[in-house]
Amino acid sequence: MTGRYEQAKTEIRAAPRTWLVTGCAGFIGSNLLEALLRLDQRVIGLDNFATGFRHNLDEVQGTVTPGQWARFEFIEGDICDLDTCRRACSTVDHVLHQAALGSVPRSLENPIATNRANIDGFLNMLVAARDAQVRSFTYAASSSTYGDHPALPKVEDRIGKPLSPYAVTKYVNELYADVFARCYGFPTIGLRYFNVFGKRQNPGGAYAAVIPKWTAAMIRGEEVCINGDGQTSRDFTFVENAIQANLLAATAPEAARPRVYNMAVGDRNTLEQLFEAIRGALAGCGVAYGREPVYREFRPGDVRHSLADVSAARELLGYCPTHDLAAGLGAAMPWYVRNLS
Repeated sequence: MTGRYEQAKTEIRAAPRTWLVTGCAGFIGSNLLEALLRLDQRVIGLDNFATGFRHNLDEVQGTVTPGQWARFEFIEGDICDLDTCRRACSTVDHVLHQAALGSVPRSLENPIATNRANIDGFLNMLVAARDAQVRSFTYAASSSTYGDHPALPKVEDRIGKPLSPYAVTKYVNELYADVFARCYGFPTIGLRYFNVFGKRQNPGGAYAAVIPKWTAAMIRGEEVCINGDGQTSRDFTFVENAIQANLLAATAPEAARPRVYNMAVGDRNTLEQLFEAIRGALAGCGVAYGREPVYREFRPGDVRHSLADVSAARELLGYCPTHDLAAGLGAAMPWYVRNLS
């Protein structure tokens, strides 16, 4: 663990606050909820179960003490309703805004729904948090914002044209956040997530992320499909790194905000390398997968290569990723095997 992160957790535990986690029943949101409850914080969770699951909340309850769970208040509601956002923010110190409709393919199929959740809902949350005068507002941005900009690694102030409706919505989030800082003196921090993976990430459905989808297929002995030639590369980021970045951002000094930061490892792997890494991690858990992948067409809207420069987050937030792809898969694989078999 990093020195700054350990210091931040000690300070958080010593002075408990009230945190709002939107999308708390989702993948990243439920992991944030678990981390905060383990630090003895009071947490308000907001979710409408559009992409989250009650069983994620049940699992979190099983990982914390009864006393810690008693500090959690759940609101079932939609960020597209301003009154719901105001209610959720009314007694809050820190906001970790994770609620959104993710997935490039989903946005291509239903851009209106993606726009409503990711732009209308985001603006509602900004207004509600501003009016409640919260101490900090940290939101999930996206590496999709880099669009067609070809340079590697990706640096925060150099982006290209969006390649999907989803990317448009996440870029608009950043624009709104910047305007709220300039016009209302409400500084925020956005974290551009790069392909986050880990426990409680849904492997099912048409919009499943690649790691849980492939892992589930391998566990079940099913076919694994690679979109394209297998040389597409990504900066795969374990969820523990995302938890660290959120807590550091929420407690960052004023000089570190308003700003958007890359939230990644600073390394990349091709899809073919990922395939072998998952197969190897499963073998370490006693699951053998002997089939070879099937290749199909490139997926519309996908970026060819992605690699983050995390130097700004290191310097200004004290961020230091603790898990690369191999370490993250090693940590996550027992959960995958236990829950996806």
